Amino acid sequence: MEIDEYLTIKVPSQGVFKDRKSRFIGLTFPILTENSFKQTIKQIKKDYNDASHHCYAYVLGLNRNTFHSSDDGEPANTAGVQILAQINSKQLTNILVVVVRYFGGIKLGVPGLINSYRQATSEALNNAEIIKEFEKSNFKINFKYQQISYIMNLLKEYKCQINSKIFELECNIDFKIRKSFEPDLLKKINSIKNITIQTIN
Repeated sequence: MEIDEYLTIKVPSQGVFKDRKSRFIGLTFPILTENSFKQTIKQIKKDYNDASHHCYAYVLGLNRNTFHSSDDGEPANTAGVQILAQINSKQLTNILVVVVRYFGGIKLGVPGLINSYRQATSEALNNAEIIKEFEKSNFKINFKYQQISYIMNLLKEYKCQINSKIFELECNIDFKIRKSFEPDLLKKINSIKNITIQTIN
């Protein structure tokens, strides 16, 4: 893969694993920030409020260097790190996996728990659509209406994703661009009069 490429999932997916009456539901979610994680895990705990455990792991960033896992009361290293290992085995990022457990009344022991959380995660990931994505930058560009044709062709040429646009005498467009395309686009835009462009965080 190129330097600004990464693998992630397109949409949420689910997988189920059962062992001795305990049911493990693996749930995957594409996320971009830790705030997204917090909102999602809060909703999962609400949706599955009768479950005995909500174990999870997430990985964020192009270099996959932001990550966290939780055993949520299960014996140490039987759940969260197992989920994380499955995510890493597929080299995924910008992803959250939650495994919800419904206790079946029979203790599984450490080996049983490790296998169950691993298998539930694997099932969910196998059911996910894995896609190649690119690190992107957000910009806002301002220009005159007479320049609209040139600007639109330029954004199309660099495969920009337009988030919002206003076309009046003074126009502006919020858009995303692949990080590696950014220098060439900025060079062309900055060479034109009456156009301003700024980064959006």
